[in-house]
Amino acid sequence: MKSIAQIAAELQGYDPQALSADNVLRFLSQLVKPVQDTVALSLFDALGRVLAFDVVSPFDVPPHDNSAMDGYAFDGAQLASGTPLTLKVAGTALAGKAWQGEVPAGQCVKIMTGAIMPTGLDTVVPQEFVLVRTEPVEMPAAALAGSARTEFITIPAKLLSPGDNRRLRGEDLMRGRPALSKGELLTPARLGLVASLGLKTVTTVRPLRVAYFSTGDEILSLGELPREGAVYDSNRYTVFGMLRRMGCEVIDMGVVRDDPTLLEAAFTGAAAQADAIITSGGVSVGEADYTKAMMNKLGDVAFWKIAMRPGRPMAVGRILQTKSGSSPLYAGATSSQNNSESNGTILFGLPGNPVAVMVTFLAFVRPALLQMMGCSAAATPLLKAHSQEPLRKKPGRTEYQRGTVTTASDGSLQVRTTGNQGSGVLSSMAQANGLIVLHHGQGNVAVGEQVDVMMFDGAI
Repeated sequence: MKSIAQIAAELQGYDPQALSADNVLRFLSQLVKPVQDTVALSLFDALGRVLAFDVVSPFDVPPHDNSAMDGYAFDGAQLASGTPLTLKVAGTALAGKAWQGEVPAGQCVKIMTGAIMPTGLDTVVPQEFVLVRTEPVEMPAAALAGSARTEFITIPAKLLSPGDNRRLRGEDLMRGRPALSKGELLTPARLGLVASLGLKTVTTVRPLRVAYFSTGDEILSLGELPREGAVYDSNRYTVFGMLRRMGCEVIDMGVVRDDPTLLEAAFTGAAAQADAIITSGGVSVGEADYTKAMMNKLGDVAFWKIAMRPGRPMAVGRILQTKSGSSPLYAGATSSQNNSESNGTILFGLPGNPVAVMVTFLAFVRPALLQMMGCSAAATPLLKAHSQEPLRKKPGRTEYQRGTVTTASDGSLQVRTTGNQGSGVLSSMAQANGLIVLHHGQGNVAVGEQVDVMMFDGAI
């Protein structure tokens, strides 16, 4: 396990007093490691979890060549003449029931979507593209209970190529090959994919256990009476919501006052039962509290001034507290490592301002936690949008401005800010659906210029 100093020494351009956002992400990628505990879950309980192993397809999907639409199946070699093609309809192939027998040249089979392609047939013409006609069948009068008729179709010239509208066996998934890979997040579509393989359960990384508390004598818990100079604690609820959206088990430790004994108990208690600890407040220069001192006492911690707005101060590191062997694992979990092993509990000390807490969480903490969950897509994707207003920005720091992203008439994305960008204006965060990311070296933005946006989507 590398120390904070070792990670810093290996990071080019590391400056804790003016750390770039990119270097924060590089640092955290070296600091955090995926948890090793796994749990087998039913598909109904696996949404949002991360796969611990590849899901291997036990059979080909689809298991047979089949029709991609309702129409008529025939041997595509008959299209070689390049002229309209007339075929006699030999019967109907239904989904779930294989056609019996062979279909000679000059004939076709009416076929339903998903039905198995009859032997020797490789092409399907959609039913709406053919001309259908019927002719009476000559039969002895004594045998006729009604009027029997034969159906013919005519396919226009140059409409199709051989093999059109046929789904090949195994073109979706091949037997013995991964259908999903270790580290993929189980979305609704991926749950459906697993179900299509006949699998009832999947093995996932167990949920992260994240302990969280706010610090400071000025923080009021809900239910307390207002008092001069105090504010109600919104940070616990925004962080709680973001953690729950990630599928984490949240250990809410409330508000911890500026008291060394209480802070030490909070940190050691959190480290004994959690994979990560998140605090808000107490990491700025000159704050009159004991949070920074307690972090230093109990762990290997770095204190940063990040070249960003909002959210300049941040602390990261480990609380070097041996986890108790009695700490309960997630129900049904199995562990591949000793739970009492002292690797330290990851610590994220966030600033106290409400918007700064959310921005630093989204920009830095969320990707780090996804990496701890073993998620292969931990990096937050950025989209391009055209700014609907001029944006002032000085090079030398990364700015995250709250914005509302909409779709223009031409289908492109456009964005404008939600107004006041102060780090304490939580209402502007509630109105936004994403963050405008103005990068470290970027300057002013003109109207119509493209900018990167980090969509909230299901993150908050």
